[in-house]
Amino acid sequence: MTSLCCVLQIRNWPKGADAAPTGRFYNSSQRSLGEDSRRGIEYNTGKPAKTGATINGWERIKMKHTAQTALGAIAALCAVGISVPAAAAWEPVRPVEFIVPAGTGGGADQMARTIQGIVTKHNLMKQPLVVINKSGGAGGEGFLDVKASGGNPHKIIITLSNLFTTPLATGIPFNWKDLTPVAMLALDEFVLWVNAEKPYKTAKEYVDAVKAAAPGSMKMGGTGSKQEDQIITVAVEKATGSKFTYIPYKGGGEVAVQLVGNHVDSTVNNPIEAVAQWRGGKLRPLCVFDAQPMNYDEQIVDGKSWKDIPTCKSQGLDMEYLMLRGIFMSPRATKDQVEYYVELFKKVRATPEWQDFMKTGAFNTTALTGADYAKWVEVEEKRHEVLMKDAGFLATPGN
Repeated sequence: MTSLCCVLQIRNWPKGADAAPTGRFYNSSQRSLGEDSRRGIEYNTGKPAKTGATINGWERIKMKHTAQTALGAIAALCAVGISVPAAAAWEPVRPVEFIVPAGTGGGADQMARTIQGIVTKHNLMKQPLVVINKSGGAGGEGFLDVKASGGNPHKIIITLSNLFTTPLATGIPFNWKDLTPVAMLALDEFVLWVNAEKPYKTAKEYVDAVKAAAPGSMKMGGTGSKQEDQIITVAVEKATGSKFTYIPYKGGGEVAVQLVGNHVDSTVNNPIEAVAQWRGGKLRPLCVFDAQPMNYDEQIVDGKSWKDIPTCKSQGLDMEYLMLRGIFMSPRATKDQVEYYVELFKKVRATPEWQDFMKTGAFNTTALTGADYAKWVEVEEKRHEVLMKDAGFLATPGN
């Protein structure tokens, strides 16, 4: 409960013949409705105003008297310390679109649909959360859609590294600052995968095979072009002096299927994108692109856990790469609208289903909001500018 006296200022109406508590009037025997006639409302009737509708002096006196009586009643409540309920916090009043700027089956898609399921199961929202994939233009379709929805709090987007790579590579008129940051939910790992039928048991064995093969004869599959998977691929090439033929697909789910079918020789999928195939004995992880092994010791298959996968650095590939899994809103979101989603995702992260999802996908569970989140994104944008430049992926003027 909030005391009305704390939030209300009572002022006397201006003195003079033309004073009135609302609308705009002109000094004539018949005064026009001004602002209110343009709203199409006729005083005292609630009917649509007619052209040239007017208010006479007696109607103005009644309006003034009514307003003064109401203010007097409020003042009396304040005087005796009676409180009234505070205004309700903002919440969605219609279904919320949850945009995924990537294809179905990939890491971002799986996370969005997991969140959707958690929200529904635990009744965390009064309105439905509807997942919509907009992967066109390396995710640019999704980002531009949300950017164009300024002032619409019923549209949010889950982001990955294409938050940076897509505008840098394509030159589309978009920057993460066009959106409203909400929360970092986690960071995603990248793992070097091969088909389990192949003889490679370590990253070194695979890299040696790539170096021994004719340049371009070994195929690396990945999500999109000039995005995180291809950035890592180029980094591996530079570190080893080898050359892959990079084949882009719409999402990590499709990438995993292509590797199972031996249509590509390796991938750098996120754990969640390939864990089912690993568990099924179809794929083999060789190393993780992080400074330290993943901290999950639950067995996945053949007594092996995520923690048993060595770092790529320990295998001679001196590189690290982690990817954002975060939430943004459309432009011009208000503080209470942002706060609603911050609290929503706190509730999501507290559920056992989310904890199981983090464990299954071997996520880094770092979470940020507010200024800390915005600062992290700003630093990552600068890092990706360097990575994209080194890989030769920056858009050239006029393209």
